[in-house]
Amino acid sequence: MIRPATAADLTYLPEIELAAGEPFRALGMTAVADDDPPTRDELDLVLQAGRLWVAAVSGTAPVGYAIADLVDGCAHVEQVSVDPRWAGRRLGAALIDAIEDWARALPCDWLTLTTFADVPWNAPYYRRLGFEPVPDRDVGPELRAVRAREAAHGLDAWPRIAMRRRIGEETG
Repeated sequence: MIRPATAADLTYLPEIELAAGEPFRALGMTAVADDDPPTRDELDLVLQAGRLWVAAVSGTAPVGYAIADLVDGCAHVEQVSVDPRWAGRRLGAALIDAIEDWARALPCDWLTLTTFADVPWNAPYYRRLGFEPVPDRDVGPELRAVRAREAAHGLDAWPRIAMRRRIGEETG
């Protein structure tokens, strides 16, 4: 079940982020696995802006979450994290669908995101959900700034790409 986050949910989200980061360790991406989760203040800001959703299964505490932003007039999937114990249940896809519903109301034509190109649960997963690489000519200044912040944070130690999906065109 996907729903807008509440203040009570914020306690669980750093734990989800840490758990979701652990599989990167097996790929030699320890910097990603060891990255600090968002702070309570950072999460509270997106909560107050109405850009934070959680996945909670059968009345459990949240097991996944997603954060959206607006980037170059597109709904941007800033973060999607699901506790690996809950993988394979389409919770990530459902969280992205919640962002798409939010985007329709704005209205936006595209969902965008940035991700690791070669990590199986990143770009290949998003391709299955209908995302395609953003052609360089279509990368706007705000999305370029997102990529620059990621590079400054050290994420470009592994290949990264920007991807997009037209609203209403999910294929997975």
